[in-house]
Amino acid sequence: MARQVHVVPHTHWDREWYKPYPVFRMQLVELLDQLLPTLTDDDSYAHFQLDGQMAVVDDYLEIRPGERQRLVDLAEAGRLTMGPWYTLPDEFLVSGETLVRDIQLGLRKAVEFGGAMEIGYLPDMFGHVAQMPQILRQFGFADAVVWRGIPFAVDASAFDWEGPDGSSVRAEYLSDGYSNGARLPEHGKQLVEQLDAFWAAQGPLVSDPILWMNGTDHQLPQARLGRVVAEANEAGAGYELVVTSLAAHLAASSREGLPRWVGELRSGARTNLLMGVASCRVDVKQASAEAERWLERVAEPLAALWLPAAEWPGAFLDVAWTDVIRNAAHDSICGCSADEVNDAVLHRYAESTLVARSLTERALVRVLAASGQAAIAVNPTARERSFTSTSIVSGEVAPPHTQQLSYRPARVRFASVGKAEAEAVVMRAALEDPKASQASLAPADDGSGDWIATVVTDRQPTQVDAMALRQQLRDLAAADPTGTVHVDLLRPSATQEVLFRSEPVPGFGWRGLAPADLGDHSVRAEGQGITNGLVTVVPDQSDGTFAVNGIEGYGRLVDEGDDGDTYNWNPPTHDQVVQRPRDVDVLVSEAGPVRGRIVITRTYWLPTHVEDGHRVGEVETVVTTTVDVHAGEDLVRVSIAFDNRSEDHRLRVHLPLPEATDHSVAECAYGTVTRGLTAEGGPTEVPLPTFPSRRFVAAGGLLVAHDGLSEYELVELEGEGPDARARELAITVIRCMGVISKPPMAMRAVEAGPHTLTPKAQMPGHHKVSLVLHLAGRDPYAVADEAFTPVQTARFPGKGGLGDPTASSQALSVTGAEVTALHRTDAGTLELRVVNPTDAPATVVVAGRTGRVVDLRGEPAGPAFTGELELGPWKIATILLDD
Repeated sequence: MARQVHVVPHTHWDREWYKPYPVFRMQLVELLDQLLPTLTDDDSYAHFQLDGQMAVVDDYLEIRPGERQRLVDLAEAGRLTMGPWYTLPDEFLVSGETLVRDIQLGLRKAVEFGGAMEIGYLPDMFGHVAQMPQILRQFGFADAVVWRGIPFAVDASAFDWEGPDGSSVRAEYLSDGYSNGARLPEHGKQLVEQLDAFWAAQGPLVSDPILWMNGTDHQLPQARLGRVVAEANEAGAGYELVVTSLAAHLAASSREGLPRWVGELRSGARTNLLMGVASCRVDVKQASAEAERWLERVAEPLAALWLPAAEWPGAFLDVAWTDVIRNAAHDSICGCSADEVNDAVLHRYAESTLVARSLTERALVRVLAASGQAAIAVNPTARERSFTSTSIVSGEVAPPHTQQLSYRPARVRFASVGKAEAEAVVMRAALEDPKASQASLAPADDGSGDWIATVVTDRQPTQVDAMALRQQLRDLAAADPTGTVHVDLLRPSATQEVLFRSEPVPGFGWRGLAPADLGDHSVRAEGQGITNGLVTVVPDQSDGTFAVNGIEGYGRLVDEGDDGDTYNWNPPTHDQVVQRPRDVDVLVSEAGPVRGRIVITRTYWLPTHVEDGHRVGEVETVVTTTVDVHAGEDLVRVSIAFDNRSEDHRLRVHLPLPEATDHSVAECAYGTVTRGLTAEGGPTEVPLPTFPSRRFVAAGGLLVAHDGLSEYELVELEGEGPDARARELAITVIRCMGVISKPPMAMRAVEAGPHTLTPKAQMPGHHKVSLVLHLAGRDPYAVADEAFTPVQTARFPGKGGLGDPTASSQALSVTGAEVTALHRTDAGTLELRVVNPTDAPATVVVAGRTGRVVDLRGEPAGPAFTGELELGPWKIATILLDD
């Protein structure tokens, strides 16, 4: 009996990669301009798959709007499939919410064309997150299609892939990638030979029916396909080929007796994982973290809770989210692209962040107006939180429980000018400053002959007699043009900027902004360091590291060569590892009571670049590490700033673990994943155990929350095999390289992409990274929010910098699970998404609210919600709340 072969014509369309988007779009238009007539006129070219993403359709129709109906007709006839994604994302370097919004956008776009391909198409992601089976199931997908990341333990063409919550999908394994049928020969006999060779090489990994993916990166349709397939069938060589869809292939494939895999897929066993993308172009990872944080955790919750439903800024948010989703495409967020692409990615993130910040400001105005307070703190997260803030208050001495940062006297000299120029300067100060109410001119009392113009800036209604003041200034200049007029601004009182710790602010609520009593946990000097009674930090003058609660060595910097590319770190043959500075300067610049700050300045001499496998040259590099301790916090806040003047290197910060360990726990999409000390590699990629984390990673009693520093590794191993334990956690600060992909090298035996030069990927210039250390074992999600999700403040101008701390309100109370999204749907309904990121059941309580539970498509997924929901381990739930 002939063996069935399902030929699926397709293209894998990287929207931007080694060429920028505008150039690749020209090729996309060329592809579709060829494809659509072929599908219309040639019945033997039965089907084409548009890479599982809707962005290609939008991009094409923007240039060819007249082809919309033909696309609709072909899609409805089953000749063309598209979606479900909008772009094919990297799963580890964006948030879970970005993954969900990506599919949701793709599905919405596909509705206009009769619907999307109902498959979790994951053909070229650099590994797969553990929660992807649950995400796909909640979209109603029963199948996934995967290539990279599959371990040796999977020895079949398909497997049951199970998430930590128990959700599972059938995963079709593209053991030879999505391009096994890309090289279409001229004649059917040659195609039969290709099939024979594929079957022989892949053995048990060949599916039945055989899946023959006729396409590859940016490949144009091959019009001879129907003829060549017909010739192969006529050859009588034991194959029966049919041009069809991926969905039809999966419908005909077996679902019984498949091997099972639980959790993430990050193996390089048979295909390169390309783990180095987590650390190339750190600026993109930082920009992604910022944009997602402001959209997901600040702007959307505040706008949803404090703006009327009719004023929900959905159109603005859609624009911002679309750019974030475009950036989520794996070659974009991963940074393994041309420099022009990276510039575009950063621009899109910057604009999305600006939209989110601006919408936040608008929501804060509403909260402030409703509060009746002069100044408030607004908490955009679910947990009650205190935070450190600043305000401008009157007086010369810092009020109790505050720390003075700066002082401004009541009278400030604004300018000193000659009498001839005084008219223009004084009149402008008196009439154009909206705070000015009075102005006067009088001789100085020091006998100098100078005059003093005093402009009172007290925000009162103006009483300036402009004509009289102007004439007085003219008369003064006419009488004696020599001499000086000093222009002073006079405020009602001296002012100062003070730092303070707030009273706790309710989750999703507000409180009047005012200093809280610091109690026993104010910051103070202790020996050569600082402490608040919860954490103690002591710097080491000899090497610039610092101790936390007696554990020494935090902040050690290790710089090593990188002769690799954007995909993989590759140590040079002759490396120079630099880890001790030549000079160290330590300054305790603040010693409390609200904040303590230690500034550590270290000077290193780093090699300039790698040449012929050697690190060569030398350049002075000054690294400033700032370590902050806040009153009442059990956190150590660290920033590292430097001007990068070296190329071809990797700089990591090493952090000692309180206890040696054999595993780490890192955040990924909708949960955490536990990883050991090793990784699985294969014949073409060394198994380097550098791993990604989203916002935090924990190991051996140390929790590190970070702002876009995605790559970590457990290092300084003791023991061997199952007895091995790590003593330190290394976080990559920056990794610099000058090319997208290099030829075969020590860490990777085959090329991963084109040899396109990327001078900007050497990351020249100023960089600043931030991380937070925690050793007390608290909830890592709480620590991550405290570290980087800002409580917002709002003030009425001219009404003082503080409010009434006894005044507060809460718009929504959610307990029992992590809130991952709070926004409004297109219909105006308040949508809450939560996850239980633990291995124990939880009860989600939304006090005083009712609604309904839905899946990620908005379809009913359970009984009516009456205020409480039992949520199993690792489960994601979406609740539409009644207003």
